Amino acid sequence: MNAHVSQGSWPVLVLNADFRPLSYYPLSLWSWQDAIKAVFLDRVNIVAHYDQAVRSPTLEMQLPSVVSLKSFVKPTTHPAFTRFNVFLRDRFACQYCGSPEDLTFDHIIPRSKGGQTTWENVVAACSPCNLRKGNLTPAQSKMFPRQTAFAPTVHQLHRNGRLFPPNYLHDSWLDYLYWDTELDP
Repeated sequence: MNAHVSQGSWPVLVLNADFRPLSYYPLSLWSWQDAIKAVFLDRVNIVAHYDQAVRSPTLEMQLPSVVSLKSFVKPTTHPAFTRFNVFLRDRFACQYCGSPEDLTFDHIIPRSKGGQTTWENVVAACSPCNLRKGNLTPAQSKMFPRQTAFAPTVHQLHRNGRLFPPNYLHDSWLDYLYWDTELDP
């Protein structure tokens, strides 16, 4: 359901029926074409529009900028164990040196020493640290992760995702993305 769209392509923020984004990171976006199709299929309500319109021989319609689903989609309670979610849990920083560059993931206890590929044994690591640690345990390499590896909740991943906003945020989206930020007096 997430489309990678650029600023000039009129992306549409997709909200669940409770008016919360389906996902923060990646932000739940559809192309304007998918949003208009969903409007005509009566699957979404238009919440906000762009000033831009599309026209056919018989119809003119403002492009939606925010839509909400008519049916509530229950959020998953256990996030998938993926490389991206490991990076998001670790805030896109190497857990050994803090670098955000050239990230990969590292098995804290190497697989050759019985370590498994699980939330509790994998952390984000930059390539230089990963190579330096190699096939050693933390005690052998004297390299310890900055935080204990853990299985995050969806809420924790969403909270971390809000720390990395996309390059493009339309003004009409802000009320639905950052309701927990301090308001101007």
